[in-house]
Amino acid sequence: MCLGVPAKVIEIEGQRALVDVMGSRMYVGTVFVPEVRIDDYVLLHAGQAMTVVDEEFAKESIEEWRNVLDDKHGPFFRSGLNS
Repeated sequence: MCLGVPAKVIEIEGQRALVDVMGSRMYVGTVFVPEVRIDDYVLLHAGQAMTVVDEEFAKESIEEWRNVLDDKHGPFFRSGLNS
């Protein structure tokens, strides 16, 4: 089983995109989602955008990730989860 992390696409450069993952930005591959556009939400796995998802699903998923991280790490991680 793979865990997908939700991210918002900020910019696209060829077959990679700059994404925002709960306040952290990184470049990821987009070869599996050629239809991706700026402001789309994608699920990430192993440095690749695997699928485009709707905003509602992405925001619910982000909230679940926040809950998991808060439960495991408490206030240490809260400062980076403001997006």
